[in-house]
Amino acid sequence: MAGILDETNQNSATLVNEQEITLGILKHVASDNKMTQRSAATEMGIALGVVNFYLKKCIKKGWIKIAHAPANRYLYYLTPKGFAEKTKLTQEFLAQSFNFFRYAREQVAAVLEECSRQGQKRIVLYGSGDLADIVGLYVKEYPVKLLAIVDVKGEADKNARPPIAASIEDVRRFDVIILTDLSNPQESYDALSELFSRDRVIVPDLLDVSLDPPILVE
Repeated sequence: MAGILDETNQNSATLVNEQEITLGILKHVASDNKMTQRSAATEMGIALGVVNFYLKKCIKKGWIKIAHAPANRYLYYLTPKGFAEKTKLTQEFLAQSFNFFRYAREQVAAVLEECSRQGQKRIVLYGSGDLADIVGLYVKEYPVKLLAIVDVKGEADKNARPPIAASIEDVRRFDVIILTDLSNPQESYDALSELFSRDRVIVPDLLDVSLDPPILVE
């Protein structure tokens, strides 16, 4: 029985590692289409051959397209399928990661510290759930006030503390919005960016949101 359990755990760990490597490569291409395999390997802390293997796998699946550039270099582009896969893998990684609380706690602390430093004391969270709950745990340690949490599904609860609003339009006189939607952070950010300037919307890095639309090719 122990042998079976060990094998199952090993297979599960391998799958997670494969997902992490694939996600890392898709992130690199989304952020810099001029990346090199060597730079990606260095930043991800894995062997160059591993990057080459998974990059070819992503190209074969239609997630990445490659184009020749001068000086025998290559340019890599995400396809719409690749962008959708990056979003899906990010959500799965956050949901499955045993380190989620640690990642979230560190980034929440950094965000609240920056709000304090900038004098942004009246904050609103956009998205209920685990990330919003972690903000709620630590917000009292900083000289800021959590005015409300906006439920992206449009469900309100004025009796909750802090109150839950159905829409950002229902919240008045706030300084900044912290994005805490784990279910579809990119869509939520895109919606907020149409209503507010970038300096009023804070996005924790763990959500892996593209602040500028990435270059996608069919």
